[in-house]
Amino acid sequence: MNVSRSLPGTQALQAFESAAWHGSITAAARELHLTQGAISRQIQALEQHLGVALFHRERQRIRLTAPGEHYLQHVRSAFDRLEAAALELRTLQRGGGVLQLAILPTYGTRWLIPAFPSFANAHPDVQVHFTTRLQPFDFASEDLDAAIHYGEAHWPEARLDALMDEHVVAVCSPAYRDRIGLREAADLRRATLLQIATRPQGFEEWLRSNGIPGIDGRRGPRFEHHQMVLQAAIAGLGVALLPTFACDAELADGRVVEAIAGTKTATGKGYWLVYPERRASLPALQAFRSWLLAQHGRPTSG
Repeated sequence: MNVSRSLPGTQALQAFESAAWHGSITAAARELHLTQGAISRQIQALEQHLGVALFHRERQRIRLTAPGEHYLQHVRSAFDRLEAAALELRTLQRGGGVLQLAILPTYGTRWLIPAFPSFANAHPDVQVHFTTRLQPFDFASEDLDAAIHYGEAHWPEARLDALMDEHVVAVCSPAYRDRIGLREAADLRRATLLQIATRPQGFEEWLRSNGIPGIDGRRGPRFEHHQMVLQAAIAGLGVALLPTFACDAELADGRVVEAIAGTKTATGKGYWLVYPERRASLPALQAFRSWLLAQHGRPTSG
């Protein structure tokens, strides 16, 4: 296999990144402890290597061209990966390392982050980098070690560990319930249904599961994610349909109440830890997986 690569030197890439960050050759030279001439020559050599201008030169300032903006994203991403790899190598022998983890916003803010200090205390050599996702992710094309997935027990070419089943409950503020007279299911005809953009069928499925006919579950204003719709419900804007873990604290302290008592419903879906087969032996992932499954009361074998 031919491993010869036509790559620019790291000094030229560092000069480019620093100059792009500062918008100045002078500032880049100061940061990298080089002369202005050395920085200019490194950038010119990089432009010649790539065959494209990376900067517009404007008197004492420089400004990225469109190709320069695009290339900068890749350079920064490559430096981030190299930095993470170096950190992982330094800590690998101690069972540590770096874990690139994609999480769902509501699961992350309502469950994972509040519980995370116990993991951080138990595994100080593991560094977890969090990124939030509302859209599907792709392990083949993205730099991810694992992700929290919502839905069915299926993800192509990946392992899945069940974390928790999902139950949903319809909630509103006490003042809203009293104002429109919510006492039984039929009263929902008068309610504003607060929709979540990622769950357009949510209310219709909940109404069907609870045997509530004659109500259009698709009507009402839409919000991007659960935290927004919860705040809308607290503010008295209508009835929100939420996973129980996303509103249990607000139910407990009375900021919201069940819109119709006794209608908590299992969705038949759940939350999963998902990771590609090739990452399964990563020490950081093994440590996180064991901790996460234990937190959810799930078996850690397998």
